[in-house]
Amino acid sequence: MTDLYLASASPRRRELLAQTGVTFEIVGAPVDETPLAVEAPADYVLRLARAKAQAGWQAARAQDKPALPVLGSDTTVALGTLILGKPVDAADAAAMLRQLSGSTHQVLTGVALCNGDETDAVISISDVTFAALTDAQIDAYVQSGEPMDKAGSYGIQGRGGLFVSHLAGSFTGVMGLPLHETAALLARSGLGLLA
Repeated sequence: MTDLYLASASPRRRELLAQTGVTFEIVGAPVDETPLAVEAPADYVLRLARAKAQAGWQAARAQDKPALPVLGSDTTVALGTLILGKPVDAADAAAMLRQLSGSTHQVLTGVALCNGDETDAVISISDVTFAALTDAQIDAYVQSGEPMDKAGSYGIQGRGGLFVSHLAGSFTGVMGLPLHETAALLARSGLGLLA
């Protein structure tokens, strides 16, 4: 029996959500991910997580699926107040990695659970420090293709993890679905291993 729907196409989120002990189905829920003018990174990821969960709820209802909760999530990388989303091309990916090189940035992941008229949300914020990167390292990483679908142009669970000299926070949050926060959110609705 299915416990909920996941409004995400991310294979990383699917793998992580499975660890919470819920059974789920994927539901399509595209939303506009453009940041609003002067939107703080935390407000941005929480807004998108809620929007994805609510869009998933509407999509499931439009398809006459059973009325189950919908989980939505969004991750972004922030350098101060600058939001670094997914790169548009290789040059953009390289530019982002140069900005992150030798500095500490934040990775913010919002998670929301929509159950009709109610949407509950949590956020995970991690501080990630990159070693100083050479142009050759950046170019080789960009050529691998790994950064192209990831906020901030890197994946900590892949080759991008080689750049991380220090992490304070949630490894799974940086991957795209913070397990502790997600499990607590699900438990409030009686779902998952912590319920």
